[in-house]
Amino acid sequence: MEIVFKAGNIIEAHIVAGMLNACEIPTYVGGHFLQGAVGDLSPTGFANVFVASEYFDQAAALVADYEKNDLCSGDLVTSPRFVHSF
Repeated sequence: MEIVFKAGNIIEAHIVAGMLNACEIPTYVGGHFLQGAVGDLSPTGFANVFVASEYFDQAAALVADYEKNDLCSGDLVTSPRFVHSF
């Protein structure tokens, strides 16, 4: 597994993982327990989204669009693999 996204916090990591899962890219979010270990401080760099190597290129392209706040440019919503939940 490879890190495809380093999130600012665990919530953002799950948002990105959910986006990738909606495109049928399996993910693993790591860092749940590391973030809580520092107490009430606001740590960063602990929450990461991992994908298998065979999904890395596709996931990296979607994450790049997410980081640009331009998800439609990656044809995410019009992709036949996108699972609409609304």
